[in-house]
Parts: sequence; structure tokens; C-alpha cells
Amino acid sequence: MKRRKFLKNSSTITAGILSAPILASCNEATSTKIAKPEAGKKNIPIAICTWDFGNATAKAWEVLKKGGSSLDAVHQGVMVEENNLDNQTVGNGGRPDRDGKVTLDACIMDKDANCGAVLAIENIANPISVARKVMEETPHVMLVGKGAEQFAYEQGFKKTNLLTEKSKEEWLEWKKTSKYKPIINIENHDTIGMLAIDKNGDISGACTTSGMAYKMAGRVGDSPIIGAGLFVDNEVGGATATGVGEEVVRTVGSFLIVELMRQGKSPQEACEEGVKRIIAKNKDKQDFQIGFIAVNKKGETGAYCIHPGFSYRTYTNDGHANNTANSYLKA
Repeated sequence: MKRRKFLKNSSTITAGILSAPILASCNEATSTKIAKPEAGKKNIPIAICTWDFGNATAKAWEVLKKGGSSLDAVHQGVMVEENNLDNQTVGNGGRPDRDGKVTLDACIMDKDANCGAVLAIENIANPISVARKVMEETPHVMLVGKGAEQFAYEQGFKKTNLLTEKSKEEWLEWKKTSKYKPIINIENHDTIGMLAIDKNGDISGACTTSGMAYKMAGRVGDSPIIGAGLFVDNEVGGATATGVGEEVVRTVGSFLIVELMRQGKSPQEACEEGVKRIIAKNKDKQDFQIGFIAVNKKGETGAYCIHPGFSYRTYTNDGHANNTANSYLKA
């Protein structure tokens, strides 16, 4: 039963590990300097995503340029990386948990605050598509684990072995020591979070990941949690996060950034405050990375991180570029 129909009837959610997949994902993308929009001019349509996933923003821009919705843009954009077997941090081919199982997380949110998410889903190559089905075809926000998987089959998704030979070999090598220590910007995991504004000025967002490599079975980070890994308010803007998800969850980071923009802060100021809130809760621990990106209703963007090294992609009428985010700590 579709969500709207349901509601109506009843009443009336260890060093080259990261760099290689990111570089592989961008081999077809171009990079040019982005011109700042003129004062008062709206910089829309726009697509923006975490990290240098140029092929993903290119796909999103293709949708936007044809007049498509921001929802379709972010959906199709992040799917590029879910289907990229060279990217071992997202979707099919992602690194497994410590038991050798690939579990995926994703969420999506539209201009009307409709949202859907799947957590710890197995055997489904495109969790973002299942998340959208949760949003559009059920009265719920989140489906988890086996329930999410069963729902996917009911919606026509095919069972897929997500553990590629490369990821399996790396997992077997890891098992020899079974030690896990995050490295800055190479935390054995990553996320693609994407925001878009279409020609109508409507904002949507999507976020998808395979989570931390070799995580404990059942672990879920911030990525599929609405308000933590992703949040959109069509009156204000949107934000999404990457990095160690546990720390983003503790501050409900993406919601915080959107609320700060509602209070008048620019996307850049809001991202900086979001990182500082996390730093304040980790005064004696800064050996991890968090990165935020944000966009407001005008198409103005912001990005900020704890350690140097985080970048983000933007695509607008002025060009396609990989941008280096400012950081709280300096090199």
C-alpha cells in the first residue's frame, strides 16, 4: 500500500583502501573551477556529493539538466557508486563485516519530508532503490535486516552475491590478525551522500554505504539514519555526512546543520559548527574523521571536516569540480 494512501485511509527511515575506489569512480569526470554565483542569484540546479565521486554527480546532473526531479537525480546519482565494483565502500562489492557478510545501509529523503531507509540489508545490490520503495510503498520509514531483504524480493529485486573475490581476499587477509584501527580519511569505509536542487528549487538527498569494513555483525552507523547521516528541509536546505558514523549520530549532525541554516547561518558556517559540536564531545580524542556538506535553498554550499583530506563534488551550470573542504585541524 502506498504511504499517502495508507495515511489517508487510516486518519484521515588499511592505506589505499579508500583512495583506489574513489579514483576509479572519477575516471570519466571532468574538473573545472566553479565560479561563485552573483549576489542574489540562485545557483540552481545543483548536485553536490561527498568525496570525489565525479561519475555520480555527472549522472545526477544529467537528470537535472533534462528537467528531472531532485529525487530522481540523487537516486540515480548514488546508484552509480552502488554499481561500481571498484568502489569497495558502497553497494555491490563492499567490504564485509568480520563474519564475511556484506551488509548495506541507505536512506533517501524528498522535498515533502517523505523518507525511507534500509539498514543492514544483505544480498541486494541497490539499497538506495529499496529505501525509495520503503518511502513510496509502505507506511514506514525504516526496514532492517531480513525484513528489509524480504521486502526487496517482494518488490522485484533480485538476490545478488555482494561479496566479490577482491573483497573476500582482503577479508581473509584481515582475519589473520583481526585488528581494526581507523586511519584518517581511510577508515576502512566511506559513504556517498548526495544533495540536489532541481529547476523548481526543490531539494532531495540520498546516502548509501557498506559501512565500516570488518565491523561487528549488525553494526549500523549514521548513513541510513534520517537526521544523522542525511536531512532535508525544503524550506531551508539539506546536509549529509561521512566518516565515523557513531560520532555523527551522537549529535544528530545533519539535522543540526539544517537547523543552523534555518537560524540564519550560511551552509559553510553551519558545517563548521556541526564539526565543532563533535569535537566538543571528543576533547581527548581526535583520531577520526568526520566530513559534512550542505546546501541551502539558494544553492549556496558548504563543507567542513576534522582533518585535512576530505573533498566534495559539485555540478552546476558553471561547471563540474572536485573541491577541497576546509578542516578544523591543519596539516
